[in-house]
Amino acid sequence: MELAGFLGVTMLWVKAAHVIFVIFFMAGLFMMPRFFVYHQQCPVGSEEDRKWVEREDRLRKIILNPSILLVWIFGLMLAFNGDYWHEGWFIAKFLTVVALSGYHGWMIGYFKKLAKGERPLTEKQLRMLNEVPGIAAALVVILVIVRPF
Repeated sequence: MELAGFLGVTMLWVKAAHVIFVIFFMAGLFMMPRFFVYHQQCPVGSEEDRKWVEREDRLRKIILNPSILLVWIFGLMLAFNGDYWHEGWFIAKFLTVVALSGYHGWMIGYFKKLAKGERPLTEKQLRMLNEVPGIAAALVVILVIVRPF
């Protein structure tokens, strides 16, 4: 593997950090909608409701938000280092990551609604939304490893 670009020999460390924080981020993306399903089942204003708000807030502050920030920082470093901006596989991956980032933003918004006692989605809808990160992860892995275009 050629270690060219401005990262030089640190490129592999940056790539490792990127993958590590992608794993943390994806874990949070899988956990939060699951938390929402359980949270939504409890009575608004109950002690259990308060505990779910605390759990979701910790997941957001400790795992999701720091991870997405570091995924973007390390990912952009790799993208600029490899000058991938004109490669079809990379553009598709980048757009998928942008969509996942939007999904993250939606989850934070839904967390705030649950914390206020709102329950706009059904349990079934939340369970379906829980599939989004898995589909996106599969797509990103195929784009990065296979590079179909």
